Amino acid sequence: MAKHLSEKDISSIVLLIDGWHFDVKLTWGKLCDQMSSRLGLTHSRQTIQGYHRIKKAFQDKKSALKHGEVKSPKTPASLSIAANKIAKLEAENSRLKKENDELLSQFVIWQYNAYAHGVSMPQLNTPLPKKNDRYS
Repeated sequence: MAKHLSEKDISSIVLLIDGWHFDVKLTWGKLCDQMSSRLGLTHSRQTIQGYHRIKKAFQDKKSALKHGEVKSPKTPASLSIAANKIAKLEAENSRLKKENDELLSQFVIWQYNAYAHGVSMPQLNTPLPKKNDRYS
């Protein structure tokens, strides 16, 4: 059984998707190959597709590539690196805005459900219990 991906691994994979070059077709197989060569992560398509953030970033990037939202930078080689970095950061920014909107929507649902079930603010703000670990 494949090990689970950490949050750091998921973030690295999502950043890899964000920086996907416009002239390379994005497929799950190619993503797995790039994960292996660049990140040292060897997971199957089925494993990585099971993570919502990765799947959403993949679908968004695939759609952007398909609809021509990602343009080829028309710049000299010295500026090409900067243009690619800007494109990568814009893609990451767009993805993070979508993730934030989804989290805000989820928060509104939780807020309503807490209100509907009579959960008070002090109950919601109760800190997590301390971990009893004899080694810490």
